Amino acid sequence: MKKKYQNGFFIFGLAVLVIMVTQLDIAQVWAGLQRAGYWFPAVIALWFFLYIFNTSAWYIIINSSDGRDKAKNGYGKDDAGSEEAKADGGGSKVAFWWLYKITVSGFALNYATPGGLMGGEPYRIMSLSPKIGTERASSSVILYAMTHIFSHFWFWLLSIFLYILTQRVNFFMWIMLSAVGAFCLLAIWFFLKGYKKGIAVRCMNVLRRFPMIRNKAQGFFERHREQLSTIDMQIAALHNQNRRTFVTAVFLELACRVLSALEIYFILLVIMPDASYVSSILTLAFTSLFANMLFFMPLQLGGREGGFLMSANGLAMTANAGIFVALIVRIRELIWTAIGLLLIKFDKR
Repeated sequence: MKKKYQNGFFIFGLAVLVIMVTQLDIAQVWAGLQRAGYWFPAVIALWFFLYIFNTSAWYIIINSSDGRDKAKNGYGKDDAGSEEAKADGGGSKVAFWWLYKITVSGFALNYATPGGLMGGEPYRIMSLSPKIGTERASSSVILYAMTHIFSHFWFWLLSIFLYILTQRVNFFMWIMLSAVGAFCLLAIWFFLKGYKKGIAVRCMNVLRRFPMIRNKAQGFFERHREQLSTIDMQIAALHNQNRRTFVTAVFLELACRVLSALEIYFILLVIMPDASYVSSILTLAFTSLFANMLFFMPLQLGGREGGFLMSANGLAMTANAGIFVALIVRIRELIWTAIGLLLIKFDKR
């Protein structure tokens, strides 16, 4: 990536981070950290391992497309293949820990950017393109983003059954759970169709129908029609030709969702020694669903806190517990966002 683009991502993310930090009540933050004690470092360290799951899912997607391209172009053999394939980055090896840095930085930009994917995904594509080519980088990033979102819908759907099995369900909750379940099933169906046939061209066709951006979307589509079609073919190839890679990537992302509930569990143990991991999973599911409905807000400001308060009420926890969890999670997000931005600035490769 060119230095000016790297600096641009860093400066933008840093500016948003500073704005968000200034909105915090420092006295409240310090009191919360003192109360959390040694559990707060445990929460910070937990995300070092959770990002390994995210990186692993993206890593196997990249390697899967690399294997398909080598088989298609015939290199990886003694003759080393065509110069055209090499020029596209087909022979480049992506190191896992370098990809880990890009993953953390990408999520940091997503947290800090209104609209979420508007920040991290372009950064990932621009970082990866010199190594494997623009089309393959774009398809792997889009495919990983799809898998990341796809796993959320599975997590929410499975959490519905977990709630029914472990909680008392009244009439209102039956209605709400039914509505969320129907929404998740519809989304899962949409993503499966996108995996089978690609999603880049479909998304552009949708954008071409919006009045305010119709002309720009049409122009972009006409200029990049061939590249978008290639990206769709590569996305479909993973699902149709390599089901094991597809299932493994989804499983890693889903496992990351479930294990990230440990964060809430650690925090709740500070104030509720009898806290359960099941309640932590349900709290995360409810909160993430509510927060993602407000995807257009940087760091989902307000939405996540509101989600914690609502889930605390729904799971018979005190409002203070919900506020405390929201505060510690917010501080953790800011710290890892800062780490991700620093990795952008000091990335030398």
